[in-house]
Amino acid sequence: MSKGETLRGGAGGVTTPPFTTRRWALLAMSVGVFCIQLDSFGLNLALPQIGRDLHAGGDGLQWVISAYLLSTGTLMLGAGRLGDLFGRRRLLIAGLVGFGAASLVCALAPTLPVLVGARVAQGAGAAMIMPVGLSLLTNVYPAEVRGRAIGWALGVGGIATACGPFIGGALTEAVSWRAVFWLNVPLAVLGAVCASRTAESYDTSASRSVDWSGLATVTAALAALCVVIDRGARWPWPAALAGVAVASALLLLFVRRERAAAFPLVELSLFRNGPYMALTLAGAAANTTTVMFLFVVPLTLQGQWDLSVVLAGTAFLAPALTMALAGPLAGRVPPRVAVRLMAGCLCGGALVLAGLSRTSSLTLYVAVATVGGAVLGVANSLTLIATQAVIRPERAGEASGVTKTVITVAAGLGVGLAGAVTDQERGVGSKAAADTALQITAAGCLAACVVLAVWIWSREGAVTAGSGEARDGSAPRPPV
Repeated sequence: MSKGETLRGGAGGVTTPPFTTRRWALLAMSVGVFCIQLDSFGLNLALPQIGRDLHAGGDGLQWVISAYLLSTGTLMLGAGRLGDLFGRRRLLIAGLVGFGAASLVCALAPTLPVLVGARVAQGAGAAMIMPVGLSLLTNVYPAEVRGRAIGWALGVGGIATACGPFIGGALTEAVSWRAVFWLNVPLAVLGAVCASRTAESYDTSASRSVDWSGLATVTAALAALCVVIDRGARWPWPAALAGVAVASALLLLFVRRERAAAFPLVELSLFRNGPYMALTLAGAAANTTTVMFLFVVPLTLQGQWDLSVVLAGTAFLAPALTMALAGPLAGRVPPRVAVRLMAGCLCGGALVLAGLSRTSSLTLYVAVATVGGAVLGVANSLTLIATQAVIRPERAGEASGVTKTVITVAAGLGVGLAGAVTDQERGVGSKAAADTALQITAAGCLAACVVLAVWIWSREGAVTAGSGEARDGSAPRPPV
């Protein structure tokens, strides 16, 4: 299959393109994920310097982080399905170009409002790259190697996720916080060039009609929900409650719209896919835990252990490496054991976070964090890999959009909790605040593990009663 050809996916299956075409798709996705994750975590330690350079302070600085995450979480669901309908390669290229252009504006931003606006545009580009890139890999790779390919892409992203605070802090200290954004520009161009060399892919079994009303409703609902999660703690309780009510009403309106639509944006039968929903919701808990881990550990290395930014980043290399290697390892996990492994990862994550708050030496702290990087890296990669294995490839963008939306919104909870640990003046937090945040997150992670374990047990009980499925937890091919 040469450049410019179309990979058609429909009810009858997916035509597998040659190795070269698949390789370009993997490279494009890897570069895109690296940029997205770097900009999610690379500016946390740079906020005080951004404030000084742009003559801004207070809560306004937090919008440099929040605007990006809110925009990404709000737009992912719609972007995933639009990629299915109008071309996954086309939207991936558009996302990479948009991300690079927005990064250029960020690097040149003269004021905080301009920077925040450009971060919103960055988030819009990221919202196209992630779900569309995942669905593109799902469709260009054959089933037997698909998980490994996605795992490698997520592993590259894992490097940026784990090393983001160090890279951002080091660039800020040595050059400027603007260097983080300058780095994105050539990378985004490289990703777009790679994406242009792969095959086009879209869902040929569906009408090209778009449920624009449903898209507008769900986007508004997610925007309201994300803002409440990010800012609700600072509002009077009546305002926060009103925000929750607005988001809930819009979500209910979206469900009603999808039930009546001839060509729904999201087929509601997706939410009856048990393994998909179990992995997605468990992934939300794992992502919240990971965000807390990535915020607190580097800050603690600087605060409690009194290390410089460079030394803290060096100490964090071991957890970062295990988190990066987790992606390819998760790609080799058979779908039939994915849910059980996810439960084990949630339990491990809870133990790691609880252990971090009780370590008495730097060596032990780094060792426990290294185990945590491996466990949480597997959990997060497994969420995106395994959910793609239990849906039809032609609707992969829709499913990846829903999954990424859920786990990104969950990440907002982690960011909000982690913000209480950060002192904007010193860039670090107190031991008491960090320990409390870790323990709260560990409790939530353990609760999610228990719920998932109960679900596995009840499902196996139904199988034993004669559902006709295997006892190993595998599921028949779902209808969505």
